[in-house]
Amino acid sequence: MKKIGLFAAGVLFGTAGLKILGSREAKKVYTGVTAAALRAKDCVMDAVTTVRENAEDIYADAKELNERRAAELAEEVVEDTAETAEDAAETPAE
Repeated sequence: MKKIGLFAAGVLFGTAGLKILGSREAKKVYTGVTAAALRAKDCVMDAVTTVRENAEDIYADAKELNERRAAELAEEVVEDTAETAEDAAETPAE
């Protein structure tokens, strides 16, 4: 008897729930919540785009900095090699 009563209450509650969820007022709430979620999504996507653009700029600047440092290092190696060659030429051979 208790199981039948619980089943009937569940059916009644489920039916009432479907009526409430399908009502015009509920649909207005769903529409409002969905619209707010779409607006939030647009804001988040704008922020993601801005962060992505900034990250690309930082990456390009870092790459350029590394290229400059590599060029400076190459110049130092060439200068050191030239100085070593000059020193070797000035030193008399025994």
